Amino acid sequence: MTVQNATQLFRGIRNTSFGAMWRGSGRHALLLLLTLLVVLPLSIVLLELLTPTRQIWAHLWETILPVMLRNTLLLVVGVGGGTLLMGTGLAWLVTAYRFPGRSLFDWALLLPLALPSYILAFVYVATFDFVGPVHSTLRVWFGPDVWFPRIDTGWSALVVLIATLYPYVYLLARTAFRAQSAYTFDAARTMGLNRTATFFRLVLPLARPALITGMSLAMMEALGDFATVRLFNYPTLSEGVFRIWEGMMNRSAALELAALLCLVTLLLILCERILRGAARYTQTTGQAPRPTPVILRGRVAWSVTLGLSMVLSVTFVLPIGQLAIWTWQEVAKQGPGGTLNVAFQRYMATTLTIAMLAALAALIWALLLAHSARLNNGRWTRFGVRIATLGYAMPGAVIGVGVLLTLTALDRTLSAWSIGAGLLLAGSLVGLTYAYVVRFLAVSYGSVEASLETVTPTLEHAARSLGDGPLRVLYRIHIPLISRGLFTALILVFVDVMKELPITLLLRPFGMDTLAIWAYLLAAEGFWEAAAVPSLSIVVAGLVPVLLLVRLSGEDPYSNQSS
Repeated sequence: MTVQNATQLFRGIRNTSFGAMWRGSGRHALLLLLTLLVVLPLSIVLLELLTPTRQIWAHLWETILPVMLRNTLLLVVGVGGGTLLMGTGLAWLVTAYRFPGRSLFDWALLLPLALPSYILAFVYVATFDFVGPVHSTLRVWFGPDVWFPRIDTGWSALVVLIATLYPYVYLLARTAFRAQSAYTFDAARTMGLNRTATFFRLVLPLARPALITGMSLAMMEALGDFATVRLFNYPTLSEGVFRIWEGMMNRSAALELAALLCLVTLLLILCERILRGAARYTQTTGQAPRPTPVILRGRVAWSVTLGLSMVLSVTFVLPIGQLAIWTWQEVAKQGPGGTLNVAFQRYMATTLTIAMLAALAALIWALLLAHSARLNNGRWTRFGVRIATLGYAMPGAVIGVGVLLTLTALDRTLSAWSIGAGLLLAGSLVGLTYAYVVRFLAVSYGSVEASLETVTPTLEHAARSLGDGPLRVLYRIHIPLISRGLFTALILVFVDVMKELPITLLLRPFGMDTLAIWAYLLAAEGFWEAAAVPSLSIVVAGLVPVLLLVRLSGEDPYSNQSS
């Protein structure tokens, strides 16, 4: 019934929208088409809420829905609060104080961004499980009845997600704290406020929009996660979509659950907009000096260094070291001609191919969208761009289900037009690439738009006065001038696709498994050493955008000052 409704929607679009689109301005039509292609899969999923199936919802409510709702709420709120506290505290330490190793921690605390949460999850499970090295050693030392907390709980999932997602808050908070003027602290001193009171009464309110944005990004990532919570046996809405879709083979129930997940995500986005929009704290920095960091000495200084070292070790250094050890053991065990080497080459080739196709498609899509928006910078244009980049906030399970239904409906429409028979797009590389574009268009668009803003309009005006059209201006002037930004957008999407798991699980063509799929399936079966090989490759690739972020976020303004 759902596919039939989607098919009717396609026929209505064909008979009305496209004809009107192309009779108008070509640029407006292009912008509308690009936006429509992103919104369509999400709209099809949301339409399920208008026609709910009572039997399905009654069955879900009697079985697993209350547990999934409770777990999802606790997880999202916990990740939001944990990342806010951890990211803000770390950012304040590295910007407001000077201590041994501060210049190193200033950028190194961003490294956990390169570690997908499901990889950190299986490293923790392998390390702290009942048969893991930590628990086994404790049983040897203190006897078989020694108590040790279970690893497969919601608390473990919460800790792992906070450890990998706090850099969202840390990066934005660090930038916001650095942008504040020393005059803020001078005014606070005249009011009799000490440094702690200044932080809570002046610094935090000024940084509020950035903190809310970072916290919201972390919460949306936690809402869309399914692999981490599954490894810790903590069912949530996102994990439930996969459980029902693949395990119970009840596609209708999975679709309606995905619609509920999509609605929850939209509510979270709305709350973020309201909270960030309510913030009216501003400051004028101009050429004002930055506040001078407080120099910590003695035990206090080394205590801060030790604390940050422990944070970085737990969230990045030790997991990477464990992955490296497992990889070395697995490669040494199988040898250069083993099945691992053959499988790695095949999965790597598939991953690179899919990631490059998706990155190129997202780059072209974003370039056309940004160019059209630049030429038609009106209220509706800005609204269309915001809608077109909405997919990044959506869970991968929602996008995967929506794209699958969209392409299935399109296949049926093409079959009715006698263009083809069967499923031409659903389950194909084209469909998978389309889903990646819907998911990561915002990443590519952000880099392209920022690069286009650096191009002075006088160059465009000069080219247009010489008779060049918009497309000619695009490839003769814009593309050469923003090539660095285009390359950055390409790299960012490329790495995101390499790490993506939910969409790939739902839409990958038969026999086209990626490194992320390989790592997840091996970890789910408990083959830790074998899973470390693709996992380490994903982490190494993930370091590239993190290093780009480090470079783009600016140098430490106090790195050249002596301690």
